[in-house]
Amino acid sequence: MSGLDLTLDPERQLRRFEVINGAGGRRHWSVDDKARIIAETLEPNAIISEVARRYGLRPQQVFAWRREARKQAASVQQDSPAFVPAVVAAAEPVASRSPKQRKRQATRGAGMIELEIDGISMRVGRGADTKTVAAVIRALKATS
Repeated sequence: MSGLDLTLDPERQLRRFEVINGAGGRRHWSVDDKARIIAETLEPNAIISEVARRYGLRPQQVFAWRREARKQAASVQQDSPAFVPAVVAAAEPVASRSPKQRKRQATRGAGMIELEIDGISMRVGRGADTKTVAAVIRALKATS
């Protein structure tokens, strides 16, 4: 008897028989091809297993590529500083406010920073904990 013993059930019909001879090895995907496939999986209503099947991949491979892309994007964001436009709004004319209103407004607005991320405004007052502000900014970026 040979090293390959195929016992076929006579009642079952053979549909596919594949012989792998070891030639060829793994396919190597370019970075552009991986990015294109990952972008296709991010489309609305995309089913990852269908996209993977279309390219002859396993869904696990596509998930690994997506995880790797997220890690690379996170490391790029941490390494480079992010700049945003700063808008300085003109203050309300002083003459139209009473002295009490001016004093209250001066103490309330002194040292305050207002951030706007995708239409969501956040005001950071004097003495705010930097770790808390950073966590709120990360949460706002994650929702956008």
